Amino acid sequence: MKDYLPNSDPLYDKVISALETVRPYLQVDGGDCQLVGITKDMVVDVKLLGACGSCPMSTLTLRAGVEQAIKKANPEIARVESV
Repeated sequence: MKDYLPNSDPLYDKVISALETVRPYLQVDGGDCQLVGITKDMVVDVKLLGACGSCPMSTLTLRAGVEQAIKKANPEIARVESV
């Protein structure tokens, strides 16, 4: 079990806001993503849903889309991982 920051941490709201900016692009292709947690090492864990969960391009989507949006809005984030 990973050690996540508490959901009440202000960083959660900032990461969720960043996810909201890319969510429409994921949803247009039948996918979505969900914030699972943020570790104390500043790693954001997300779960890719729908078409994104089984898409062969999901790694590219995660790195070029989701991770870039989150890190742009929250420079303290080290990386984004799919769980």
